[in-house]
Amino acid sequence: MARAIRRYGTLIGITAVVLFFWISLPDTFMTARNWLNISQQVSMLAVIAFTMTIVMVMGDFDLSVGSMASLAGIVAALAFKSGVPVPAALVLALGAGLIGGLLNGMLVSYIGILPFVATLGTLTIFSGLAFLISDGKTIFGADIPAGFSGFARGGIPLFEAGGQMVSLPYLTLAALVVLFLVWVLLEHTVYGRRLYAIGGNAEAARLAGVRVRILRFSAFGLTGLGAAAGGLMYAARVASANPTQGSGLMLSAIAAVFLGMTMSEEGEPRVLATFFGVLILGVLDNGLTQMSVDSYVREILIGTIIVLAVASSSLSKLSQR
Repeated sequence: MARAIRRYGTLIGITAVVLFFWISLPDTFMTARNWLNISQQVSMLAVIAFTMTIVMVMGDFDLSVGSMASLAGIVAALAFKSGVPVPAALVLALGAGLIGGLLNGMLVSYIGILPFVATLGTLTIFSGLAFLISDGKTIFGADIPAGFSGFARGGIPLFEAGGQMVSLPYLTLAALVVLFLVWVLLEHTVYGRRLYAIGGNAEAARLAGVRVRILRFSAFGLTGLGAAAGGLMYAARVASANPTQGSGLMLSAIAAVFLGMTMSEEGEPRVLATFFGVLILGVLDNGLTQMSVDSYVREILIGTIIVLAVASSSLSKLSQR
């Protein structure tokens, strides 16, 4: 019974939350348009959470993803403002994310700093850089190309409802592509199996010939790349870049991965389970917004969710001993 609750607790939680909002908001919540809107709203968080799963598989985590997302948005916006073509600006921003992630990987893998300490330090560094190069100002308006922001507003037409076309957002598609790529990487490649081996026992993996340092180094790089991609999606959606706009994404990404871990038989991070963690956070945010609940309540709920998810995972491990 306890095992079933632990494994399906997140699904039960999603079902309970959906039923609550369905009853409370009968006219607006359970509509195709609203669910597609939820998918668009959580797409940025989803990309960051999916790539955060890569480092959490090894038992590590990255506190700097929110500030890295903000920095990537600022880098792209400044490049746009300087007349750099959109593709080149996106490459610059993604490159900044990759470099930031590799810096984290170097600090953790080769210098031996604990992930919490290393990424807490780089969180401050990336945030400071975002403020420095933007002069603490929001970049918006004519400096943001219409093609860049238009991508976030566009989608693939699905059907007509109420005289309006309902579309599958491009941001949702981008998140699903990242989900598929990370799933293949972690579940169907030697690279992914070795990351799980490191998470199980890093010293045993090293003795078995796994190159632990280079794998951790590269995993942090991928997480940094995902953070930058999420930051670009956020900047495109709001048609602006701000040095603080990604600050809330780190906590939500960690919460999503922990929620997903409660669904795993071994309590391990799995990217498909992270998807459900993202979903429950998105449903909560959407429903509470429709009910005009204060945003601070959402922060309290996310913090509570993290505590409950970690407690559930810890208790289940203790019960297996």
